[in-house]
Parts: sequence; structure tokens; C-alpha cells
Amino acid sequence: MGQKLIVGRYIPYDSFVHRLDSRAKLLATILYLVILFFANNWLTFLVLTLFVGLGIYLSGIPFSYFLRGVRPMIWLLIFTALLQALFTPGPTMYFEFGIIYVSKEGIINGLFIFMRFVLIIFMSTLLTLSTEALDLTDAIEYFLRPLKVFKLPIHEMTLMLALALRFVPTMVDEAEVIMNAQRARGVSFNEGPVMQRLRNLVPLLIPLFISSYDRAPQLATAMEARGYRGGEDRTKYRELSWGKWDTLVMLSFVGLFSVIYSLRM
Repeated sequence: MGQKLIVGRYIPYDSFVHRLDSRAKLLATILYLVILFFANNWLTFLVLTLFVGLGIYLSGIPFSYFLRGVRPMIWLLIFTALLQALFTPGPTMYFEFGIIYVSKEGIINGLFIFMRFVLIIFMSTLLTLSTEALDLTDAIEYFLRPLKVFKLPIHEMTLMLALALRFVPTMVDEAEVIMNAQRARGVSFNEGPVMQRLRNLVPLLIPLFISSYDRAPQLATAMEARGYRGGEDRTKYRELSWGKWDTLVMLSFVGLFSVIYSLRM
């Protein structure tokens, strides 16, 4: 299970996407998600799919990793698309019964919603797989700096985010170990009614919570032993560096927005 989890994983490659500044990748991802909601026809979705496909190719990361990111959400995506397809009336009706409407427009909207969510997952996965958690949180901290005017603890907030991203794979690996141990004791997590399955999660959640609770003081002690000090005077081992390729990537996304907006119907 831990090997199948994509969230919090970083795949080290020496690729064009990996070498980009984390701030550029974060901005590009946000801009892509905004552009995605302007797409409203097949041609715009084709352009966006080709664009994210180019990003995946330039990252050098195998496509199987991106499919793993979609797999846990596939049934939710299908269910959402079906809701749109079954409850959206339109001029071209194929079937109507009570509140259920099956129309050409509803089916197309359902497919568009499915594609939109898949592209969101692909782009977000590309960001996390090609950017180390510390670089990503440094980029977030950089963009949140203006909020320091309101006395918000930006550094502490981004530190918590970095630790959360770092320990997601660790907790999943521990959950797998605990599940195997509980299965050896006769606990079944996939059989019985829904309420029984929920009760069977208790022997998993309690040891996992205790393990996470015990790790917190250990982590704090390790950070103090290494002389960690947060705040304004703390220097960084790796400084963010914006280059010409980062500027060109941002300009390409601005161009993408112009293309999608011009292709809207």
C-alpha cells in the first residue's frame, strides 16, 4: 500500500521539469487549474490534455505513476460524472423518467467533468512527483510572505505543511504493517456489513494514532539537537533560484490561457 501511494512521494530525475524553480511549478499548476475551468468544448480539452502530456514527457516520470494517482479516485470520478449525466436536462433528450434526465448535453457535461478532474489529478501529481516537499513548502512560504503584515506565523505554518507531507508515506507504511499484524490476529477489514468494517478500523486507528503521537516529541528532540531555530534569522541550505526557463514556462501558460479563451464556444 505504501508503494502505491503517490501523495508526498518525490521521484528523483534529472529532467527539465525537475530543474525548474519550485515557485514556477507551483504558479504554473495554479494557473493550469484556473485555465482548466475555462475549457468548455472538446478542442479546449484536447489542447489541455496535450499540454499536460508534454509536461509529463518532459519530467521523465513513467506514466504509470500518474495512473496510480487517478486509481484511488476513479469510482468517485465515475459517480460524479454519472450524476451529471443522469440529472441534467437538455434540448436533446434520450430518456426521461421523473427527476432522471438522460440528454446529450448531460452526457457531454459528465464527460467534461470526468476529464477535468483527471487533468487536475495529473497536474497536481506532476507537481508533487517532480518537487521535493521542502522546496514546495519554501515556495508556499515565499508567496505567503505578504501575510506577515497581519502577524501570521507563516514560517511555522509552512513547517507544519512540510512535516505533514514528509510523514504521509511513513504513516501509510505503518498502517500497512499494523493491518498485516491485525489480519494475523483474525481481523478482517474487507468483509461484513459497513458498520462492522468501521468497527474493525478501531484496532488500526488507535495504534496508528499512538505511534504518531509518540513520534512528535522524538521529532522535536531531533530538531532541537540539530540546533533548529525558526524565524526571520534562519538561513536556508538551498536557496530558490528563478531562471530564464522559469520565465519561459510562465509565458507558455499565459499563452495557453490565450489559446483556451479564444477556443471557447
